[in-house]
Amino acid sequence: MAVGRARAQSSDRPAPAAEFLVGHAGFLDDTTSAHSVFGASARVYLTPRLAVGPEFVYMRGPGSDRDTFLTGNLTFDLLRPRAGRSPRVSPFVVVGGGLFTHSDRFATGTYASSEGAFTAGGGTRVWITNRIYGLVELRVGWEPHYRVTGGIGVTLK
Repeated sequence: MAVGRARAQSSDRPAPAAEFLVGHAGFLDDTTSAHSVFGASARVYLTPRLAVGPEFVYMRGPGSDRDTFLTGNLTFDLLRPRAGRSPRVSPFVVVGGGLFTHSDRFATGTYASSEGAFTAGGGTRVWITNRIYGLVELRVGWEPHYRVTGGIGVTLK
């Protein structure tokens, strides 16, 4: 009987998903330094509402300013998706931690550094079909920045 219960619970979990993001980020310094954002992430559900997965984000700033984030994310869906269909609108919160790398060229050469990073925020997925959705997201993090992204996601059934 316990095996049947475990099998039923695992089928309630949504399928893994991949997301592709574009957007805007601002690093907070003396003035805000605007960056274009490009990224990709994946999610695998541990429970019907809690997912984990990697994310890679590339940011292109002014001149030769380049930044990357490689994080592991923990995502919590505020509305529980149902097996076989998802809510039309699905808000979520997300936290991530990992590695931030910055590089910039100067007259004397290229400067590069790496340090720990974290991000936190939330967003909403809007389902277009049972497998494809659009999303918007707002995050803040360290190195001090905010980012606003939009993207497309697809479940991997």
